[in-house]
Amino acid sequence: MPAKKKISVIALDPRAGESYKSDILKLFAEAADVSVFSVLDGSAAGVLDRADLFVASTDAYGSPEELMRHIPIDSQTMAVEVSFRWSELRKLKELPAGSRVLFVNMTQTMAREAIAQLEQFGITHIHWIPFYPGAPEVPDVRIAVTPDEMRYVPPGMDAVIDLGQRVCTSGMMIEIALRLGLESLLEGAAFQQYAQEVATSNYSFDRMFARSIRLESQFHILMESLEDGVVGVNERGEVFACSCRAEEMTCVSASLVQGRRCEEVFPYIPFAQCLQSRRTLPVKAVKVNGVNLSVEVVPVIRQNACIGAFALLQRFNDVEARQSELRSQLYHKGHYAKYSFADVVGRSEAIGRTKETLARMALSESPVLLIGETGTGKELFAHAVHQASRRAEGPFVAINVAAFPENLLESELFGYEEGAFTGARKGGRPGLFELAHRGTLFLDEVEGMSPALQIKLLRALQEREVMRVGGNRIIHVDVRIVAATNEALEQKVREGSFRRDLYYRLSTLPVLIPPLTERGDDMFLLTDHFRRELGGSFRLTEPVKDFFRRHAWPGNIRELRNAVEYFIYTGHEDIGLEDLPPTLFLSGGSSLRPSAPPAPKAEPSGTFLFLLSRLYEASEAGTSLGRETLLRQAREAHVPLSQKEVRDVLADMAARGLVRVSRGRGGSRLTPKGRALWESGQID
Repeated sequence: MPAKKKISVIALDPRAGESYKSDILKLFAEAADVSVFSVLDGSAAGVLDRADLFVASTDAYGSPEELMRHIPIDSQTMAVEVSFRWSELRKLKELPAGSRVLFVNMTQTMAREAIAQLEQFGITHIHWIPFYPGAPEVPDVRIAVTPDEMRYVPPGMDAVIDLGQRVCTSGMMIEIALRLGLESLLEGAAFQQYAQEVATSNYSFDRMFARSIRLESQFHILMESLEDGVVGVNERGEVFACSCRAEEMTCVSASLVQGRRCEEVFPYIPFAQCLQSRRTLPVKAVKVNGVNLSVEVVPVIRQNACIGAFALLQRFNDVEARQSELRSQLYHKGHYAKYSFADVVGRSEAIGRTKETLARMALSESPVLLIGETGTGKELFAHAVHQASRRAEGPFVAINVAAFPENLLESELFGYEEGAFTGARKGGRPGLFELAHRGTLFLDEVEGMSPALQIKLLRALQEREVMRVGGNRIIHVDVRIVAATNEALEQKVREGSFRRDLYYRLSTLPVLIPPLTERGDDMFLLTDHFRRELGGSFRLTEPVKDFFRRHAWPGNIRELRNAVEYFIYTGHEDIGLEDLPPTLFLSGGSSLRPSAPPAPKAEPSGTFLFLLSRLYEASEAGTSLGRETLLRQAREAHVPLSQKEVRDVLADMAARGLVRVSRGRGGSRLTPKGRALWESGQID
């Protein structure tokens, strides 16, 4: 008996992962062992053990790049595809037309995605309202529907319909079988029953046919699962296959056309031309029985011989539906903007100015450069800029430039042609510039791009055209660039590691994203936001709030969110100083005794006092000061200062937590602790 295959399921929520495992075992229990890993319970952290196949939900890690960091190199991966059972959909059909119904799920994205899928299956007679933890209360709604997330259903509902966890699609099961060489299991009664129960079937014809041509019975199972109509002929032009959908579209009987010449039965399908030319014929439109069909004819080549051809038939309205489905798939892959300016939490003056400035810039077509420390929310603002732009209906494609080696980054950005390198996908692959056509491309950590790729990026921005790796064809693209950096690009330009012309091209509209310490009590609004989002319950005591105000927050909002998640698992309702995570003390800017802030060090000269006074004046005006400005002000005040002295004193102030020295154009700003020192007048 052959060894069992090993399948690893990766999901966001452990309950969903166990549900996917249960579905897979219904069909593959005899041939495969299934393990489950979850992001929420921490089991999916780090690099996972090797498996024959990794099946990951799209919401687990958030992006394909993040998934690849957690699985062994060269692992075989595929996405979880879920749907509903027909029996559950029938319950929804019985709801009164025009009803206002909550769809309750873990997150807003998951709720909206499920609603879109229900509407694709015809559940459009009711008004869906997405509901999730943190969502505003919706008055006058008494009916709720949920996919096994009863814990999030608000109280007071007159009726609650639990659809149960969504099930894996039959198309996904077929792909598992094909990837693991378990095609024989598809002939069993278990699979046929499963396919009849699940309300979806969507997978790749090319992959199925290439693997199933050897077994005729398998081929028929797969052919009947396709959404296209399929007609097949052999090398002599005799019909040997006609799917049920093809029968419906052409009004012929498969049993009556078997073995007959194709030109007798389907004169409008150019099978003879395809067999003779041995090439795929372009899609053409034909009218059959008053219905417009699109027809594509594909030859079957084996050992350099044409052994037949297939025609793929689609109704025009089916083509439109397929395009909508592809756009939906693009949506699920993350090529859409998830956030708007309304999702930016905060009421401080600093964040208000940033939102107003970016909202105005969003209406432009010029590149935007987001400058800010790590964890300040640069990607969130990039999403919001796209949502507020004229390109909001187009794709939003994001990539972290620093996460890719140079050769891989080039193919990711610009795509590649078939045969461009070993392992290149058959037919080539479009790059992110092509995927972002008429939308926005977000380049995070753009400072990590190599000089060679900087030249290609500059040409793409100037000429609005790209060329795939290994290709010779110019592809015109219409893409708006939003870039982000947490380093001083001006310094890299001076050092020669970043092209000056590219820098000025990207920094047409530069915006500084304020760090958390400059946003005042926004940190407490963010704390409440993350607490609701994570489903926790706790209160911060006053000593902890005081600690928060004095902490340097080098990790900014990301560090704050980690602290909130830590508080949830302390088991305490009131969070005291003893409940603070140790990482807050290790990250800098906080004493191990937070209740006793260190006293400022005495300065032997008036340099410290002069700089502190000027920084305080700037703080009162809501601005920051750069070293050059401080030097100029010193000269005007006849205070002898060198650039090194300014740099050293600012570094000393930053070490004491009195000032925050930002990279790039941010300049230096007093922290609340620095302001308190000046206002106290107790300066040695």
